[in-house]
Amino acid sequence: MDQKPADQLSRLERRRANYPLLAVRIVLGLLLIGGIVMAVKADDAIAALLFLGAIFLLIIAVLLDIAGRRKTEALDDRKFIKWDSSSPEIQRQNVNVEVRDLARVIGVGDEGLTDLLSAYIVAEDLALRQIQQEENHPLMRHVSVGRVPFDGILVDQDLITCIEVAFLVAPDIRQERIEAMLKKVAQAKKDLAEMKSRLRLRLMLVLVTQLSNEEEEQLRGILVSRRFTDAPVDIDIRLLDFEMLQKVYVSE
Repeated sequence: MDQKPADQLSRLERRRANYPLLAVRIVLGLLLIGGIVMAVKADDAIAALLFLGAIFLLIIAVLLDIAGRRKTEALDDRKFIKWDSSSPEIQRQNVNVEVRDLARVIGVGDEGLTDLLSAYIVAEDLALRQIQQEENHPLMRHVSVGRVPFDGILVDQDLITCIEVAFLVAPDIRQERIEAMLKKVAQAKKDLAEMKSRLRLRLMLVLVTQLSNEEEEQLRGILVSRRFTDAPVDIDIRLLDFEMLQKVYVSE
């Protein structure tokens, strides 16, 4: 039986506190405070300012160390969270849903589904290649964050960008489709929170289009009117032209 995602972190070793270093810092802080008191009693303003400056620098060093530890712990979470590859069944179901939705929009019958399926698979592949080229970060395809499958994810230190690809042949994307994507990333964020992960999430919506310039401008206007205000994470929307992608990655 597969383990739940939360079980993947059960063996995570929490960093132990460095008590000797903590003791040194406390003693150093007390000595500096004592120095300030003695300097004030001796009416030595310069020495008091020097001790005060040393305490200020000590506080800054401690805060920087804490921030660095939190960043490192967040990066460590990537090693212990199991990024499960989406099963072939899930991938096939997702693709079939997308292709049948496209066929409905453009009025293609069952006899044209095979060609449309091939075009969709090529469009998704080229779009993910382009995104990886633009972002210059490791990209994993068809993986699940927690229990939620995505077309891909980009990994940039403690920031995970969840990628959803859509192939548009008309200048519109249904609000229901957008809300479904937002629900997916919200569930992924909830899963990570339950696993006590410090990783941050962002959603990238990649729209591969076959539109004229006028239709693309119409699509941009529609995207502006869509409701993203309730999004649980930051959203990045990319428009990629299918013909351009084929010229870049396929045509010689």
